[in-house]
Parts: sequence; C-alpha cells; structure tokens
Amino acid sequence: MQADAHEALITRARAWLAEDPDPETREELAKLIDAGAHEELADRFSGTLQFGTAGLRGELGAGPMRMNRSVVIRAAAGLAAYLRAQGKAGGLVVIGYDARYKSADFARDTAAVMTGAGLRAAVLPRPLPTPVLAFAIRHLGAVAGVEVTASHNPPRDNGYKVYLGDGTQIVPPADADIAAEIDAVGALADVPRPSEGWETLGEEVLEAYLSRTDAVLAPGSPRTARTVYTPMHGVGKETLLAAFARAGFPEPVVVAEQAEPDPDFPTVAFPNPEEPGAMDLSFAAARDSEPDLVIANDPDADRCAVAVHDSSAGDWRMLRGDEVGALLAAHLVKRGVTGTFAESIVSSSLLGRIASAAGLAYEETLTGFKWIARVDGLRYGYEEALGYCVDPEGVRDKDGITAALLVTELASELKEQGRTLLDLLDDLAIEHGVHATDQLSVRVEDLSIIAAAMRRLREQPPTELAGLPVTLAEDLTRGTASLPPTDGLRYTLDGARVIVRPSGTEPKLKCYLEAVVPVAPSDGLPAARAKAAELLAALKRDLAAAAGI
Repeated sequence: MQADAHEALITRARAWLAEDPDPETREELAKLIDAGAHEELADRFSGTLQFGTAGLRGELGAGPMRMNRSVVIRAAAGLAAYLRAQGKAGGLVVIGYDARYKSADFARDTAAVMTGAGLRAAVLPRPLPTPVLAFAIRHLGAVAGVEVTASHNPPRDNGYKVYLGDGTQIVPPADADIAAEIDAVGALADVPRPSEGWETLGEEVLEAYLSRTDAVLAPGSPRTARTVYTPMHGVGKETLLAAFARAGFPEPVVVAEQAEPDPDFPTVAFPNPEEPGAMDLSFAAARDSEPDLVIANDPDADRCAVAVHDSSAGDWRMLRGDEVGALLAAHLVKRGVTGTFAESIVSSSLLGRIASAAGLAYEETLTGFKWIARVDGLRYGYEEALGYCVDPEGVRDKDGITAALLVTELASELKEQGRTLLDLLDDLAIEHGVHATDQLSVRVEDLSIIAAAMRRLREQPPTELAGLPVTLAEDLTRGTASLPPTDGLRYTLDGARVIVRPSGTEPKLKCYLEAVVPVAPSDGLPAARAKAAELLAALKRDLAAAAGI
C-alpha cells in the first residue's frame, strides 16, 4: 500500500511538472522527483493552497501547496470567470506588485489571463505600494484589482490579494465563489494567455495618488517635524519621499541599509516593524540624527510604524498600533472631521471613547481592513497591527503613506507647542483612562497546536483571568448581534478584555489583551499605568495557562 501511495504521489507530481510554465519550478520539482523526496513531495501535494478572504499567501516553490506561476494562473482564471459571471465581462482589472521574488512574473501572468478571458488588464508601471493599487481601482473605474504581495511575511513567501470594484478587499461570499471558480479550472493549456494585449500604466496613476495624499493634511498646518524613515527593504521609499516633498516636510533621513527593495530582506529576521529587532537600524539612525519621529513602512507600505524618543527611558521606543490609532483619531477630532470612526474588535476600546466624547459615530468590525473599509460613512479606521485608513474616499484600505503624513503633521503641531506625541497620549489617558494593550502571539510550525489551543478554550472556558471574573465569554464562530461569524473567542472582564484567534495570514495564534484603568487624581497617571501593566502581565500568564500554550 505504501508503494502504491508513493507511486500515486510521483504520478501527481509528474502531471504537475508537465504543465508547469516556469523553468525554475520545473527544475526544482524534477530534482525532488528524481531524488525520491517522498516527504517533501507529500507536503507540496497534500492539497491545494486555499483561496480565502486574504486571497492566496504561501511559500514560493513548485506544487499546488506553494505559490508559483501555475497556482497564480489558476487563481487568475478563477477570478476572471467570477467577474464574467458577475456581468463584468470587458471590465478593467488593475494589477500591482511588490519587489518580492516572482511578483513581476505573477503580475504578468494575471494580466495575460485577464486579457485572454476578454477583460481589460492594466499593470502598474513598476513595484509600488499596495495603497497605490487600491487607489487606482477606484480612480480608473476598474471592476477589480490584484496586488501581488506577501506584505510583511518572511522572504520565502508571496501572495495574491484581490479587490473588487469598490476598492475594498474581498469578503464572503465572494471569496468562496472565486475559490469555486478556481477549483473548476481545468488544464493550464486550456487557459488562454496571450503574450500581449494588456496595458502598462504610466506615471499618471502614481501622480494622481500623490495628488490625493495632499488632501489628508490641513491647509496651512505646520510641517516642521523631522523624521528618520525606513521602507524595510520594500517599495515605499520613492512614494513616501515624494509625498513628504509635496507636503513641504523636511526630507526624511532614510535608513541606508534598508533603503532599496531587496526580496531577501537581509537585515531583519521578519520584515515587520512589530517583530523584535526589526527597528534596531532605525533607532541607531535616530540616535545619530535626533529627529522628532521615526517612521517605518512594511515592505508593501500599507502599514505605518511610529517611534518616539522616550526621555524617561533615555532611548527610542516604538508606539503600539493602538497608541498611534488613538493619536490620529484625536488629531482628526481636533480638526473637526465628521463621519464614522471604526476599528476591528482586536483593537483598543479607546477609539470608541474618543469618538463618543466627540459625538461621532463608532463601529467595531471583524479583523481586517476588508471589514473596516466597508463601514457606512467611514471617516477614519484603524487596526492595532499598524494599519490606518485616513482617506477612505481615496484608498479604502490601510495606507502607510498617508498615515505617515498625518502623524508627522500631528508631531509638527505638537512641536510648535513644545510638546510631543507622548504628551498627547498622557492627555488621552487622563481624560479617558489608561487603555493598555498587549499581545500574546505564538508562532508554530505545527498548525494542530493552534487548533488544540482553541479547542481547549472552547471546552474549558476560563471563568477568571488575572483575578477578575469573566463576565461574558463569547464564541465568535456563532456571530454576534453586530458581527458575522469568525473563528475567535472573546472574554469580557471588569476593566479588561481578551480576544483569541488564529492569524489569517501567518501560522500564529494571536491573543489580544486590553486593561482599562481610570486615572485617580489622588494616585496620578504613573500609578494607573503601573496597575495596567500588572494586569496585562497577569492576563497573559493566566491565558497562556488556560490555552495550554
């Protein structure tokens, strides 16, 4: 039986090899077949890379469980079939890509498949930030958009993100409908892929995006804050520097070692500003140049990290995404904006308090900008994972370029007053209470560890965490009055909140913790922050024990 299974695996691998259009992955797969690498082949042919609300994302390589040209061609053919079934035949599909390995190839394959299916395809002129693609969809009146990127994943990964014509990422049931069309694709030889017929866009689309970035700033606002900037080996530098120059900010000091696109990301273990050590070079540059802010984009520049000098610690520290989210909200409130403020359920509840105090509408959504961007009347949305949407009419997604502009404007205004972002965070804490957030994040090689932890919490839900009784335990797979179903658990406590969910893009179990402590006039802000930190530490310890992680 084992011999039969091995032979069947080899047969499947040879069939895949026969239609693989990429010489590199053909050579890779042929070597595995010749070597009889059963375990490796079994892993690559154990199923197919699943298309979902994050599109596709996975490790590069040959086989149906990897990202490669064969998988991308099938995904593009499925998307084209879906668009035609939706009455969009002949419509425009805009395609963007980052600087990762194979991104340009995947973009060209997508353009060829769309053209062969009777749609019009237009490819961005070169590797550009994901927000430029999200902008271009609405700007050009496209019926869909594709961004080839794995965002802040490790160098070995790539991905395929799909937007529909309103400029937002796909959500159910569109993801399942597209997946069904992908499954229905037959032989690759039957997918028409002409060698020409699509358009390569010129600089005008980037110019239109840059013109739009001006709109996020208040006319006549101070533009004096000095910055150190890193694109983290990604594609953000050129666009951000152009946006800063147009706005009249001082030219950022760019971290030289990370300035140019490099798909190997040689200076970081993970090209994500949130990961330990990822900001070390930026902080070193800041110690030399003494700017007002450090700003980092992730490799596709849809996220924005912000760091400030903390005089109490005598060094630079990165602000949490929740801190930046609150600062930008307070800045927009002071400017008198109207509309709805929105965030995902894993983000700090402070945004709701800021919106309520300003008399603005507020909504919580499921995790991801695919949900935040769909909020009616959205004026500002953010997510704790460094994602901010500050111009939803221009880009209905997170945008690390416009967020960087807005936070630098805020820093400039505070600088004129002799104050800093940390001073404004103190003001918000005194007014609304300390909202301290943290995350317990477990990266795994074996996904069954995540499933086991979720099962354990469902079968034996905690009744107490950090000495606080759990007043409400929700299994979000059942949905709530305001949220559709999702794989997650939410625990509400008196003065705290915990959410546990598997990551949608990485092999991680993520636990989001928040402690809310009022600032008592008798004790002051330091005491409230110390109490919140103790509570977070106890929450993390007790939750890890409850989940068995």
